[in-house]
Amino acid sequence: MARKTGSHAEITGPRIRAAALRLFAAEGFAAVSMRRIAAEVGVQAGALYLYTPDKQSLLFELMKEHLDAVWEAWQAEDEGGDPVARLERFARFHIRFHLERPEAVFIAYMELRNLEPENFAVIEGLRGRYETALEDILKDGRETGAFDIPDTKLAAMAIIAMLTGVTTWYREGGRLGRADVAEIYAGMALGAVRGRTGA
Repeated sequence: MARKTGSHAEITGPRIRAAALRLFAAEGFAAVSMRRIAAEVGVQAGALYLYTPDKQSLLFELMKEHLDAVWEAWQAEDEGGDPVARLERFARFHIRFHLERPEAVFIAYMELRNLEPENFAVIEGLRGRYETALEDILKDGRETGAFDIPDTKLAAMAIIAMLTGVTTWYREGGRLGRADVAEIYAGMALGAVRGRTGA
């Protein structure tokens, strides 16, 4: 099929992904057809297949793009050093990064069930990479005595779930700004792992 005049991969491809992101987040992956995505972009349904093999591939690409982005951003943010400071930094980073991408966050967590097994395995690996980065911080804190944690993996999962939950309720213009929310949640993350003595 010939590509329409004025339709360029560097323009249409991102527009397709952006439209799919909005629609999957608003209506759910299963409810959105390729024809619906094409209508949103303003192209013929057949034109989508110039940019993606199928809807499953589109979902996988969106998830992978998000998880690669969060990993790269955290790698640039993490300065190492004291585990207490790193945990605070991680909490603030996670909230700041994810509040800017609520649709991508929703899809990355809620649409895992719609991934085919091979794609699921890749996405789980990318999620695990980020979760392990937090667990390593918690392990360091436990080894130095800064944190009192019986199970670092469980604690990492609980902290990420708490931090990610902000994207479901936060609204711009509310009582607290993003920086305020990040500060409070960083304190709660520390409180969850420091034990009763506040070591």
